[in-house]
Amino acid sequence: MPPRQDDPALEALLFPFLTGRLQWPRAGSLFLRARAGRGLVPSAWPGLVCEQSFRPEAGELERAGFSLNAQGGSRHPLVLVLPPRQREESRALLAEAVARVEGADGVVIASVPNAEGAKAIEADLARIAGPVSTLSKHKCRVFWARPNAGQGDAGLAAQWRLLDAPRPILEDTALAGRFTSRPGVFAWDRIDPASALLAGHLPESLAGRAADLGAGWGFLSDALLQRCPGITSLHLYEAEARALDLARVNLAPHADRAALEFRWHDVTAGLPDRYDVIVTNPPFHDHGRATRPDIGRAFIHAAAQALEPGGALWLVANRHLPYEQALAEGFAEVETVAQQAGFKVVRARRAGR
Repeated sequence: MPPRQDDPALEALLFPFLTGRLQWPRAGSLFLRARAGRGLVPSAWPGLVCEQSFRPEAGELERAGFSLNAQGGSRHPLVLVLPPRQREESRALLAEAVARVEGADGVVIASVPNAEGAKAIEADLARIAGPVSTLSKHKCRVFWARPNAGQGDAGLAAQWRLLDAPRPILEDTALAGRFTSRPGVFAWDRIDPASALLAGHLPESLAGRAADLGAGWGFLSDALLQRCPGITSLHLYEAEARALDLARVNLAPHADRAALEFRWHDVTAGLPDRYDVIVTNPPFHDHGRATRPDIGRAFIHAAAQALEPGGALWLVANRHLPYEQALAEGFAEVETVAQQAGFKVVRARRAGR
């Protein structure tokens, strides 16, 4: 995935240290949901350890030279965090930051764009960590607190830390007990209507080696295996590790039915294997709000390169997204199978041998 060109929230997060409002600790720091960006280089921020579950961002951090803490659990005198928009996920992440800070003077600092609920998230940190200091920069609010001073609500922090835990979803439907999900992943508590439309149009004749690009918590993969008995193996590609962990749980009933692999992978970088069938509901936003049709086009290109001659791509997308040229460039046959509720289902086939 192409790196973000600018990141006001990240720049605002670093501003208090650049201006001397806060001191960078000698013992190093922890950055939850870390993102690479302008000014974030290892030499300028010694001892910084990063955690990031989104593969494209993790890759950017690795290429920048930062250490990624895959295991989690470590504690630090300073914890930086870029909270997400989803309320439960955001509160859980703030509570995780509070739990990971050490020392009486340990600091938790967060930065949020004003247009993405900055004041509400600042108030959330104050509830569990005590009084906050705040400044504004780059149309963002950056705020920090000292949780171990004992002025926050420790009981509430413990409750919030569990808010994004995996849980059963669709409990009031015929699918009760079938799927597990968690706040913050795409369509976390429902069946995405675009994926449902694609699932309903997959022909039972699909067979061979298959891949699901951007598999999320596994709904489309589950549908493919249920509808198509000829599928012998399925690789699930997903950039968000938190979603991929859920897919492992949700696809477990199919473990004896087909060879399954779960791959934490940035599809826009290409695919390492070859397939007879690829299904996808590609994302068209990054972690911001701007429309990014280039991501979907990269998914189409990756599929075209990975399909065997004669192999088929089954794709669903919003009808307005401009994917036609990418499909025409990569495939010999392109057919719109269905259009409904603002979505289009496309079948694209590679030229045969």
